Amino acid sequence: MENNRSAEVLRKTTETEVLLELELDGTGRHQVDTEIPFFSHMLTLFAAHSLCNLKVAARGDLEVDDHHIVEDIAICLGQAISQAVGSKQGINRYGEATIPMDEALVRVVVDLSGRPFLAYNVKLERAHIGSFATENVAEFFRAVANHAGMNIHIDMIRGSNSHHIAEAVFKAFARAFKAAITREPRIEGVWSTKGKL
Repeated sequence: MENNRSAEVLRKTTETEVLLELELDGTGRHQVDTEIPFFSHMLTLFAAHSLCNLKVAARGDLEVDDHHIVEDIAICLGQAISQAVGSKQGINRYGEATIPMDEALVRVVVDLSGRPFLAYNVKLERAHIGSFATENVAEFFRAVANHAGMNIHIDMIRGSNSHHIAEAVFKAFARAFKAAITREPRIEGVWSTKGKL
């Protein structure tokens, strides 16, 4: 069973440069700078509610739009998750959380199965929250799912305020992820009848 569940990922392209550090067994400590204030806030919420330590330093071609930097940070987070969970021995694997934020209510269910899939059923009425394009919420979680090898289901049960809905999405994902990576001491190896994930 892995003891040091952490990872560091550096991604440099002609469009972005991202350094991301993730420590699964943390306290929610965070240092996040994406140059997109609302997105930085969402990543901070992820750290705080997953209790993972997270450091993100990112620069990108924001003069084009925010898509490249959001997606590349998600790629890095997915890769860091994959590296940090390692062989997945002794973890719960599944996690679920339903989180309210005022009128908004969002449920997220995850499986660290090694099979990437995103089911995204969220409607955000506003095109932007600050400088953040809300269509990038789905793009973020799609890239995380693909690069972490995660099955992620995100369902908006109700909500009208786009800020509240997005915040509930990130908090619910964080809480579900926290449950999935928690160690179950009764499990030897991986929690699958196949013996492998």
